[in-house]
Amino acid sequence: KKRVLVSAANAERNKACRSALRTSIKKANAAIEANAPEAAEAVKVAVSKIDQAAGKGILHKNTASRKKAQLSVKLNKIGA
Repeated sequence: KKRVLVSAANAERNKACRSALRTSIKKANAAIEANAPEAAEAVKVAVSKIDQAAGKGILHKNTASRKKAQLSVKLNKIGA
């Protein structure tokens, strides 16, 4: 009984964290696409969220590294 409750609570927490992560990545990509001046800041926030998710075990470390690299490449292409 307790395991089920704890597991459900953890799943809910992971879902919220994953959702926030995806939102920040989308915002960063949108800022890059729009060539917005705040693109660098948006990428910085997204990278921070990615690192947090990897630290909590929500993302695998290689996946986190790949996502950060993809954002960096996109950001460097627009020359920010």
